[in-house]
Amino acid sequence: MLLLGIDTSTKICTCSIYDSEAGVIAETSLSVKKNHSNIVMPIVDNLFKISDLNIKDIDKIAVAIGPGSFTGVRIALGIAKGLAMALNKGLVAVNELDILEAMASDNENEIIPLIDARKERVYYKYQGKCQDDYLINLLSSLDKNKKYVFVGDGAINYADILKENLGENAIIVPRYNSFPRASVLCELSLNREDANIYTVEPEYISKSRAEKNF
Repeated sequence: MLLLGIDTSTKICTCSIYDSEAGVIAETSLSVKKNHSNIVMPIVDNLFKISDLNIKDIDKIAVAIGPGSFTGVRIALGIAKGLAMALNKGLVAVNELDILEAMASDNENEIIPLIDARKERVYYKYQGKCQDDYLINLLSSLDKNKKYVFVGDGAINYADILKENLGENAIIVPRYNSFPRASVLCELSLNREDANIYTVEPEYISKSRAEKNF
């Protein structure tokens, strides 16, 4: 099975062509300062060029549906839906926190993925629940005598806060392995059911700034 993965939930725009038997065929990840909308399709087009494949060869589209950037999540989901409809292919939706958690899955300690939501707020997954809160509130609920593995840009950006509160019990995944990869998204998608293209929605977790102000 050949999958195309698209993830623009964070500042990293990552796309991949992934084979269920051979693994990664092609993958590109870029740090995007502004809008992902002008970057995604050129990356996708280039992946097919360098892999000598055609987009019609794809069996399924895998997409990250947040949490993260409200605009970024909408871009990836919109493109993935459009491709799935045009190609008449299945669409698999995966939570961004699940992708980050998988990035650190080789660790024996409890993993807590963190996405920076700014001003010391984070999107995180703890004990199977995805939430949006201030990092200090999450830390206050943790067992200070237990080791935890933190992964994601929230872990990198707030490393000092993690260390101040948990000391050596805060294990921070290195920067080079703390950003999402579309190949991981694709691999997770292999064991998940197809989403309903017409009803699948972003998993924002929190309300947008406009909704909060309203």
